[in-house]
Amino acid sequence: MSFPIKDGDLLWQPSPEIIEQANITKFIHWLADKHNLHFADYDELWAWSIAELEEFWSLLAEYCEVKFSKKADTILVNNTMPNAKWFVGAELNYTENIFQKMTNERPMMLYKAEDKPIVEISWQTIYQQVNQLASAMREMGITKGDRVVNFMPNRPESIIALLATASIGAIWSSCSPDFGARSVLDRFTQIEPKLLFAVDGYNYGGKVFDRRDVVAELQNNLPTLEHTILVPHLANNTDGLKNTSLWDDVLENSNPPEKIAYESVPFDHPLWVLYSSGTTGLPKPIVHGHGGIIIEHAKAAIFHNDLSEKDRFFWFSSTGWMMWNYLVGVLLSGATILLYDGSPAYPNLNTIFQFAEETGMTYFGTSAAFISACMNENLSPNQDYDLSKIRAVGSTGSPLTTNGFAWIYENINADLALESLSGGTDLCGVLVGGARTKPIYAGEIQAPSLGVDIKAYDEDGSKVVNEVGELVITSPMPSMPIYFWNDADMERYKGAYFEMYDGVWRHGDWIEFNERGGCIIYGRSDSTINRQGIRMGTAEIYQAVESLPEVLDSLIVDLELLGRESYMPLFVVLRETATLSDDLKQRIKQKLRAEVSPRHVPNEIFQIEEVPYTLSGKKMEVPIRKILLGRNIEKAINTGAMRNPDSINYFLDFAKTLNTTD
Repeated sequence: MSFPIKDGDLLWQPSPEIIEQANITKFIHWLADKHNLHFADYDELWAWSIAELEEFWSLLAEYCEVKFSKKADTILVNNTMPNAKWFVGAELNYTENIFQKMTNERPMMLYKAEDKPIVEISWQTIYQQVNQLASAMREMGITKGDRVVNFMPNRPESIIALLATASIGAIWSSCSPDFGARSVLDRFTQIEPKLLFAVDGYNYGGKVFDRRDVVAELQNNLPTLEHTILVPHLANNTDGLKNTSLWDDVLENSNPPEKIAYESVPFDHPLWVLYSSGTTGLPKPIVHGHGGIIIEHAKAAIFHNDLSEKDRFFWFSSTGWMMWNYLVGVLLSGATILLYDGSPAYPNLNTIFQFAEETGMTYFGTSAAFISACMNENLSPNQDYDLSKIRAVGSTGSPLTTNGFAWIYENINADLALESLSGGTDLCGVLVGGARTKPIYAGEIQAPSLGVDIKAYDEDGSKVVNEVGELVITSPMPSMPIYFWNDADMERYKGAYFEMYDGVWRHGDWIEFNERGGCIIYGRSDSTINRQGIRMGTAEIYQAVESLPEVLDSLIVDLELLGRESYMPLFVVLRETATLSDDLKQRIKQKLRAEVSPRHVPNEIFQIEEVPYTLSGKKMEVPIRKILLGRNIEKAINTGAMRNPDSINYFLDFAKTLNTTD
């Protein structure tokens, strides 16, 4: 293969052997042999999967050996969104399905902390600790439906805590410990937790971060909290914390049964609450069910990542991103998962490639931002490390450029499946991604996922091809949220996804499909900030910035788009007596780092006279983003609907400086 390459160039063609051994092919053969259903290739299989929803999802559950304690009476009731009900009458348990894959033949996980060597952990060890922890939680009074929250990084204890929580039918929720206290409370307060798992500190980038004050703040501001279980990192004590027990003590003092006592729950019983921030109000508390997640993650891992017991799967993620939940779900395929807790760039960007060599990694999950950083450093990791076992690379979090595709094939492995993919917190799954039996073209995602009736729509709700449109889903999926927490009338749920097109899920991304079914994601179509896969609402950023006495108003936009790196400027309106000094800039950044997250600190801060507003008083984030990305003003904004149309002039001038720089 010669480089450079251009959009649409053929980069990889699966060999006849790869096609024959692919899980997709095995599924096609099984459907023919067992159910007399015949499909020539992936495209025919996908067409059937969206045309015959009940049959597809039912047979998928059978093929993936989903363990039900009670079978469904009906697979799908009401084929409309958002009122569809899946596998009605069925009962099962997420954790029981995970441990169906337990074996003595290979480890469940390999774990590497930034400052420690790799540790191999067996299925039996994790099973025993989940059993101990679940028993201890029951003794604490945690029961089915109670909320359990996590403030720990990507380490085995987080997975053990999730599996124990799900095993008893309690409801899980998690924030990464680099989140600020305010951001964590904005999430956890909504769901009224009874139990908190936490660390007192963590390592990142060669530094130690003390989080004891934040844990204490969480305890003081979560009135329903009854217990905290602490995994010590800095000191082996609970000084300064209330109703807190150390992890090891909890496990040692528990009285577990011989086997885990799984709570059998309905298919749509809440499994966890994830958060996807919008532009106003608190983050949306998205509730997913046991069954929908089991079946979606089994499908994605087995068919779209093509995983089996032979694989060692890695995806760099924090516990505040849905890809961490997905990483745990990969266990449904029988693969070994690889955990890394720390900075992927410490002591340098080769750290993860060394980890890949040492673990025998077969699937390397990363982000476009990490690949871009490697390109900027002119890294050639395959010159220094044996990466020959990597047979697939997954990339998500933001669009992967054509140059990113080229770099991976040249510098990781020339014979691998590069699965750029896109999904979302909202569905905790993959909408478009890998199909191991199909070729791979530069800059292009291979195909829609099985069972996902996905299209690009124009503003009038018409399907478009070879044209950028809104990413929409036109048929229900089992992993769609069962509801938002505290949204009894479903108004917030409907407003989030069904406001633009009646009965059609609008996801909030720009997408373009071509004639061969491949697609390109162009970034967010709304104003949600998506940095390194972590979505943050602008409202949370404004709350922090505008709490400073010097700041009257603010506007933030992320200018990440396919082909360009994330650039996030913050615009502030200051009091007459204030000036945008270096000191104020630093205080703004520190405020965001402490209260929101380090990922959402702006690249630059600019002073403006006024923020553009609509006549109804909404900040005009999306139109300003379009202008700064080079859109014509007539197509980007209706000045007649503005309260202060002259405020646009600053951004028109600012856009010229950006375009000159590009």
